Amino acid sequence: MQPTRFAGRTAVVTGAARGIGLACARRFAEEGASVALVDLPGSDGAAQAERLAAEGHTARFYPCDVTDRPAVNGTFDKIAAELGVPDVLHANAGILRGSDFPDTTEEEWNAVLTGNLTSVFLCGQAAARLMISARRPGAIVNTASIAVLLTAPEGAAYSASKGGVAALTRAMALSLARHGIRVNAIGPGTVATEMMAPALAHQELADQILSRTPLGRYARPEDIAGVVAFLAGDDAAYLTGQTLYIDGGRLALNYTTTARASAGRP
Repeated sequence: MQPTRFAGRTAVVTGAARGIGLACARRFAEEGASVALVDLPGSDGAAQAERLAAEGHTARFYPCDVTDRPAVNGTFDKIAAELGVPDVLHANAGILRGSDFPDTTEEEWNAVLTGNLTSVFLCGQAAARLMISARRPGAIVNTASIAVLLTAPEGAAYSASKGGVAALTRAMALSLARHGIRVNAIGPGTVATEMMAPALAHQELADQILSRTPLGRYARPEDIAGVVAFLAGDDAAYLTGQTLYIDGGRLALNYTTTARASAGRP
């Protein structure tokens, strides 16, 4: 924790009412940023912003459907007017839905692609437009997933959407580098959040995930927030166009065995 790392800066976090987004919003606030918590109307975003403000941080809630371009542009303009031009964007909002590939409907496909990929595109454009207009460098962190590289039969739409986020991140990084704007992504593994709770309630699935996670536990939202803060901060000043996987070692594991059985092997 660096209490002044983001002092004088404005950070925007989407999907900030709970889970990873809330942990990241709190991390930015605790490190000195003025934080805009963006989430759907009716979410817990307002209460969470009030809680941060009561602790002495500068935090405001901005209700917004991040899949709606006019709403996104209007929200970012309002943030710039009230808190300042964003120095940091964490485009984190997304949805988790899945069906076996033959059963995936066009409605589900479109909903997942829009919720996970179009939202990142729209928010990234809105933030970049403000940064460029103000001639300010900045950092954008997009939330991808371990599902970019590790998928499942029911993961067609989700993996495609998160793979798109990783590819979009690289394109954004190339386009925005000349403006001093860095763009990276995170690829979380299994994180113990409210959104994941229904899936992890199935003991067989939970045991399978943990058996394939060398560090032997799920990620906490705070684990993800630490990496996001690093990518958004000056310590990552020469890092752009990358996706960092925060997975407890799952992608490093030889999947012919379990994490426990492979312990101690070269």
